[in-house]
Order: sequence, then structure tokens, then C-alpha cells
Amino acid sequence: MVSQTVELLKKEIPLEQESVVLAEDTVNGLVLVDIINGFCTVGAGNLAPREPNRQIREMINESARLARVFCEKKLPVMAFLDSHHPNKPEDPYPTHCIIGSDESNLVPELRWLENEANVTIRRKDCFDGYVGSIEEDGTNVFVDWVKKNKITTLVVVGVCTDICVLDFVCSTMSAKNRGFLNPLENVVVYSRGCATFDIPLEVATDTKRALAHPQEFMHHVGLYMAKERGAKIAREVLIGAPEKV
Repeated sequence: MVSQTVELLKKEIPLEQESVVLAEDTVNGLVLVDIINGFCTVGAGNLAPREPNRQIREMINESARLARVFCEKKLPVMAFLDSHHPNKPEDPYPTHCIIGSDESNLVPELRWLENEANVTIRRKDCFDGYVGSIEEDGTNVFVDWVKKNKITTLVVVGVCTDICVLDFVCSTMSAKNRGFLNPLENVVVYSRGCATFDIPLEVATDTKRALAHPQEFMHHVGLYMAKERGAKIAREVLIGAPEKV
């Protein structure tokens, strides 16, 4: 039934994806959203997957592969890590990713990023990395990062497609359109580098305060809404001219 619904959804709101080639004569930046144990590692916490998940596994693999490419080319990378204080819940979700716990750390496949000079790590205590980058004095770590590195195209990967990734993309597009992020021109969401969680209706029905969250359905909706905000949705991301066949 779920697969039929997803097919109907894709028919009613088809999502055209493109192959994005990043020019090497401009600065491209990569943002990784919440690719941490608490959301991605089986059994790691209240919001972690309960069993291995294909979509999450592909997201980790593709994000790690893309991060390697960016780091090899010494391009700027920013990683947002969901990190909460114990006394500040994030409704409607249960306690998760408490600061100092392993839940709030990068997944093992990405821990190497912590030692890369071109990588900026930003812990945030809210859904939206843009808002989570605001300091007490009103400055914004993400905005400063874009401007300092003169980033013209931003590639976004991570979890969850329809929550933290989408919220960040929406805020970034609005800020770009207001001229707050010059010289940023393009925001690209790499679909295979994104994932969301899965809560079937039958599970949600038997769980207090839980909302149904069919994975493929919400992943598609998240990507579609990001495109509605003006982001490019990429089925593949290449740097430099693609090889001629």
C-alpha cells in the first residue's frame, strides 16, 4: 500500500533531478547536516534507526565520498552536528543527541573530518543549521563561512531530508535572495546524499505522540519542497567537466 502511495505521489508531483557539474574556477562549498550517530547508527539513541536502512546507508556512503573529494581539493566543508542540552527538549521529539554523548558525534565513516583543516564543525541545538549558527552577539557562523570562503555554489547532504535539511535549505535560500550570503548563487541538494527516517502508520498508531513518517514518501516531499524554494535537486554531483564517453 505504501509503495502504491509513493508511486501516486511521484506521479502527482514529479521531481525532475539533474546532473550538476561544479565549475573548478569558482569556490564550491559542502554542508553536511546531522550525519551523526543519533540519527544514523543502528540502536544509537531514541531517534536512531532500529535496524539497517538502505536509504540511510547510501546517504552515509555518498556523503563520505563527496566529502573526500572536497577535502582532496581543499574546498570548504561545514558539518552541522545536532547537539542538545539535557534541560532543553526539542518538541515533538524525545530526548536525543545530548551534548557530550556519542549520539551527537559524526558517524564513524566521517570522524576523519574532525582532523581536516578545511572543515568547520558547528554544533547546533535546533532543527535549522542557519538559525543554529547565530551567536549571542548576532553574528552568524555559517554566513561568515560563506563570505570568508567566497562560496558561489553550495552542495547540501544529510538528514533528515524533510526536516533539518529542508529547514536549512529554506533559510539559506531566503537569506541568499535577500543578499545576505553574497557571493552565493546556487544551492544544490544531492538526493542520494540525503535520507530521512521511517515510521510506518501501524507503528505510529501504537506509539504515544508518534507521527507516521513513511520514509520514501517524506524523502520525496522534502526534495520537492526544497526545489520549490529554488534549490537545485541533483541526482549526481560532479566537479569539473564530466568525462567524455
